[in-house]
Amino acid sequence: MRIATIQWNDRETASLCLSRGLIPVPLLNQRLDTDWSSNMMEILTEGQLDEMVRWYSDVNLGEKIPGELEDCLIPEKLIEFAPLYRNPGKIWGIGLNYREHARDLSAPLPGRYPASFMKPSSAVIGPGDFIKIPLLSKRTTAEAELGIIIGKKVRNLKPARAMEAVAGFTCIIDVTAEDILKMNPRYLTLSKSFDSFFSFGPCLITRDELADPGKLRVATVVNGKVKAENEVSRMMFSPEEIISFHSRVMTLMPGDVISTGTPGAAVVSEGDVVTCRIDGFPVLSNRVFDLKKGR
Repeated sequence: MRIATIQWNDRETASLCLSRGLIPVPLLNQRLDTDWSSNMMEILTEGQLDEMVRWYSDVNLGEKIPGELEDCLIPEKLIEFAPLYRNPGKIWGIGLNYREHARDLSAPLPGRYPASFMKPSSAVIGPGDFIKIPLLSKRTTAEAELGIIIGKKVRNLKPARAMEAVAGFTCIIDVTAEDILKMNPRYLTLSKSFDSFFSFGPCLITRDELADPGKLRVATVVNGKVKAENEVSRMMFSPEEIISFHSRVMTLMPGDVISTGTPGAAVVSEGDVVTCRIDGFPVLSNRVFDLKKGR
């Protein structure tokens, strides 16, 4: 199943993504006499996603649309997507998770543990929003990544059971003030935390639709040109290992996001369009605006 958050009736509203359009959850509730939340974060935290996936599978909605839902469809061309949700409890990022990317930066490879960092929810933006190069930075990079959305409260998971915690996957564009980071490695959090430095969406694809995430190819694309591309299977720490490790550090909660690392970053500037492209996912794109241009 695929689910997104869209602008609908002047609100950000969870909606099912189908081949012929999207159906806002409030319309589903009206037609099906259900009581699912129209807020994506609440769908995750209240455990409603599994129920929705079971219903979706039972009615075979991926293949056909019941007659009572036909007039609920909104064509995608009329849709304005929002971030999946605005306030993740935790956003984890993983640095240098592809050997090729580490070599590009002439950086030492992570050792025993993933090279983790955290980002604030105030950095969140959605599809089509502006990535804003901050006044403090003259060299900002953007990085396409596969995102993991946690769906259950978990602690101390073994890698073999890590996927049980996953609600689904999404596209992410992580942004870094690279010049600030190069001043001092202790500035990692600072360099990653500016407003607009974390875009995710446009949809969450539930884990049952992805038999093997390792086969996915992730590409950082700027102005239509692929800047870096790699396969998830080539990560130094697999999605299962990343989830397991972080669940041993702290309790993971529904709605937490883990950005699994980029095949490569690209320097961006005023007017660029950055895209995260992952096999089988709708693309995530953001325009770039340099705040220094407005001074």
